[in-house]
Amino acid sequence: MKGTAVYRLIRGIVKAVYPKMEVVGTENLPDEPCVVVGNHTQMNGPIAAELYFPGERAIWCAGQMMNWDEVADYAFEDFWSFKPKRVQWFYRMVSKLIVPLSVCVFNNAHTIPVYRDTRIISTFRLSIARLKEGANIIIYPEHNQKRNNIVYDFQDKFIDLARFYYKQTGVELSFVPMYIAPALKKMYLGTPIRFHADAPIGEERRRICDELMDSIARIACSLPLHTVVPYRNIGRRNYPKNLPFEVYDNEKTGG
Repeated sequence: MKGTAVYRLIRGIVKAVYPKMEVVGTENLPDEPCVVVGNHTQMNGPIAAELYFPGERAIWCAGQMMNWDEVADYAFEDFWSFKPKRVQWFYRMVSKLIVPLSVCVFNNAHTIPVYRDTRIISTFRLSIARLKEGANIIIYPEHNQKRNNIVYDFQDKFIDLARFYYKQTGVELSFVPMYIAPALKKMYLGTPIRFHADAPIGEERRRICDELMDSIARIACSLPLHTVVPYRNIGRRNYPKNLPFEVYDNEKTGG
């Protein structure tokens, strides 16, 4: 197993207390390596993928969470900066306390560091190497712009991985949508979406992201009524349901 003794201990503890997640739809995984794209569900996505996703995989992880000097600032800004000002001091403290844990976990798990600057080239290079080794790449590309009650909008530059992979291998990558439902203790895999190497990359970014987000939302809405864990770390009382409000209201009233 990959990782230091400390990491293996942490992983064992997490696995003992974190509910087991069933993967539904593994028949949708192509025979060749692919990119699996899911809703982040705060920390549920990375944890579920690390512990329960089948086969070889490499999970994209914010590079700052792997760097001792960057963890605290990044964690506060990304996770807790929108908390009320009266409690931000507490989350500043938490963001500093998690530094050793973050560095240990994210440098020993099945991760690939992701950056938003010129270092992104190393992200693509490492990802292509893992694909060539037969691993699936798992990405959670949501950011703060809400799309619907299921997902936030996807950042789209990760689609460029398919362009670089095609240039090196001549193979058009597939992107597989994944909906993670912690309330149901399941991860659902949808129908693959194939990259078209002969189309303009800008059009492919938009097409594939739209199809992925729509597919994830359709999967979620096809399931029994449940609470969706959103991308943003908001109060639990504000978590949405998987059905549109009018459908949810009918479900509650029996209409």
